[in-house]
Amino acid sequence: MGTYFEQWKNMHRNELCWCGSGLKYKRCHLDFDERLAGIKVNYRQSKPSHKLIKNDTDIREIKRAAAINNGALDLMGEHIKAGIDTLTLNNLADEYIVKHGGIPACLDYEGFPKSICISINDVVCHGIPSADTILKDGDIVNIDITTIFNGHYADASRMFMIGNVTPEAKQLVEVTQKAMNIGIEAAQPWHFVGDIGAAIVKFVKPYNYSIVTALTGHGVGNDFHEEPYVSHSAKKDTGMLLVPGMVITVEPMINIGKPDVYIDSDDNWTVYTEDGSLSAQWEKTIWITEKGPVVLAE
Repeated sequence: MGTYFEQWKNMHRNELCWCGSGLKYKRCHLDFDERLAGIKVNYRQSKPSHKLIKNDTDIREIKRAAAINNGALDLMGEHIKAGIDTLTLNNLADEYIVKHGGIPACLDYEGFPKSICISINDVVCHGIPSADTILKDGDIVNIDITTIFNGHYADASRMFMIGNVTPEAKQLVEVTQKAMNIGIEAAQPWHFVGDIGAAIVKFVKPYNYSIVTALTGHGVGNDFHEEPYVSHSAKKDTGMLLVPGMVITVEPMINIGKPDVYIDSDDNWTVYTEDGSLSAQWEKTIWITEKGPVVLAE
């Protein structure tokens, strides 16, 4: 596309590459730019801008953020149980992240009052931890954590099943995890973001679950939320072209009932299923490489 071509057409082969690697353009992203410029896109497709392409330093720092984030989620797995309140979990995660040199990205983000999100049963996402919210036997719980390290972000969430969950709830959690992994496998270089959602839709359809469309995955790494939006219900060969150097999240939210959701009018954050049905979500941060997707935060 013309807008993409404008980014690199005037660069000299011996200039330092636009990616910040310190290498000459001819030894870094010249071949990449020529390949990308040669790909034709239609009105349902787009190409990424240079600002979405991470260099080696970015990836190194995102990996360090991811290591802290993964450790915080591991810690949640060690402490989560029936009878614990969600504020205690929040405080444990906050302490761990800060102790290891990170910053909880959620805290004060657009007014969010806590360091992590904890979403239970019919809460789709953005649940606010509270001393009054006590986990009980049979709950399914999503814990979503994002960590900043040296200005770089890693984002992931896991589901936890508390005690004796129903077979219906267990299946939802397991199917959602498989859907995420299938979506990640579809995130191949030089293919389109829509392939992710198309693969998830194909897998989920036989279960008669619904995929939440009001919320999506996203680019991440140098900021909390970047382009592209990553729909989990999309058509193949649509959306932005995935190219090596991009970092995105894949995080399907799947409901037993209908896909409709609403935001709590009291806190303006907590997202519930409209029909009160159970919802599950898993999320990983992945790096698109020439050889395929690489998981960074999980």
